Amino acid sequence: MTKLFTRVRLLLGALALFGLICAVAPAGAQQPTSVNPTASAVKEDQLLRALGEVKGRGTIPDTKSYTIEHPAGRDWRHFHEVTLRWIGAVAILGILVVLVVFHLARGMVRIESGRSGRVIVRFNAAERFVHWMTASCFIVLGLSGLNITFGRPLLLPLMSPEAFTLWSEWAKYAHNYLSFPFTLGVILIFLMWLAGNIPNRVDVEWLKRGGGIIGHDHPPAERFNGGQKMVYWIVVLGGGAVAISGYVLIFPFYGTTVATMQQAEMVHAIVAMLFIAAMPAHIYIGTIGMEGAFEAMGTGTVDLNWAREHHALWLEEQNR
Repeated sequence: MTKLFTRVRLLLGALALFGLICAVAPAGAQQPTSVNPTASAVKEDQLLRALGEVKGRGTIPDTKSYTIEHPAGRDWRHFHEVTLRWIGAVAILGILVVLVVFHLARGMVRIESGRSGRVIVRFNAAERFVHWMTASCFIVLGLSGLNITFGRPLLLPLMSPEAFTLWSEWAKYAHNYLSFPFTLGVILIFLMWLAGNIPNRVDVEWLKRGGGIIGHDHPPAERFNGGQKMVYWIVVLGGGAVAISGYVLIFPFYGTTVATMQQAEMVHAIVAMLFIAAMPAHIYIGTIGMEGAFEAMGTGTVDLNWAREHHALWLEEQNR
């Protein structure tokens, strides 16, 4: 009887061990000895193609923060790191090369009849203040904005990470806060000089004759010639576009989405790059490019012979 009981107990134990092995075997089969991340795992690209975006979970009211990755984000990153840098490099370096070649070939545009020793008021103190306020803000905004696009590849290799971080932080503060006086300046420029910057037939003839820059011709011009009118509208339209798109970025998600924020950043960046590229020509003509031109915004007065050669119609109007 004892032997029978022992045999039954051994049989039950063997059955129990067999059942345990059968139950554990499938679980062990699910744990591979090595991991192949490209085998059966769901790839990131598959998720993006299937879902359009990858989202997580959150508890805050802003559901936009739940988005982990979106295909449009990759397009924006490529634009910012590749396309925008090419646009900026070609536009800015291109205009600088043109100006250098032009200056070497033409030199400074002189007052051909010489200085008369008599001057006439061209811009009053208020006009000059608005101009220099806007110009100063533009320079800081331009340099700090270029740092966002070109700072990492150009400046970081020349500076310590700590120094570059400090410079970028203060540049960003300056960029944000100086946008307000810059915008005010653009508005005041628009209001102050609108009446004198409406294009007309005089400007067409001025452009056909090279504006007194090419050759030694002196086509008549009003208070603002055709070139100055182009600069005016670049400042008003370009400045307005960067201001509006910039404030969308400074105050994000007020009636906007992630997509519209990305679009605003692209508009802001492209217009700003072209704006920056256009200004060296204006700065060149107003400084080393033309004798007597800087005095207009420097002291507010210009020599009578300068006015006669470059703004004859305006001078006639002043002498009436």
